[in-house]
Amino acid sequence: MKLPIVAYGDPVLKKVGTEIDKDYPELEKLISNMFDTMYYANGVGLAAPQIGLPIRLFIVDIGEDEEDGTPGYKKVFINAKILEETGEAWMFNEGCLSIPDIRENVLRKPNIKITYLDENFVEHTDDVDGMPARVIQHEYDHIEGKLFTDKISVLRKTMLKSKLDAISKGNIQTDYKMKFLNKSKKR
Repeated sequence: MKLPIVAYGDPVLKKVGTEIDKDYPELEKLISNMFDTMYYANGVGLAAPQIGLPIRLFIVDIGEDEEDGTPGYKKVFINAKILEETGEAWMFNEGCLSIPDIRENVLRKPNIKITYLDENFVEHTDDVDGMPARVIQHEYDHIEGKLFTDKISVLRKTMLKSKLDAISKGNIQTDYKMKFLNKSKKR
């Protein structure tokens, strides 16, 4: 089932997520719905706060790059904790399903070590690099109550204020369902 994505301005996007356990209600269905929602919106990652749930859950699916043969990367992350970020930071143009039509350059380190539980509550500690690491960091920020716009300069954020205000008020068209804090109608 495709769920509405919470738009910029909703307080749930600024909350630090709470940990969950294997008794979380209908977790398997929630994860399935998150993948359906992410694919429908053409995303590569989705965090539970983006669908209105302040919990420590996110998903990532970076399909295989047919041009350079880079393999795909698909995982579920529950109660994740980034242990370290290393390497020389690199700039990349990021977007977010909760902040449609805005893309900005964000500086992130290329290598991470992360510990998490998978959908079967098996614990993992992985070293991840490149694009998967970047997507994980972006989604991890969501469960920490942060957005990619928190990582851009104050000047750049000021320049985007009218666009960000329009998003929070629901004055935007998307190809996927969204939920707006300041507008009761869903799109």
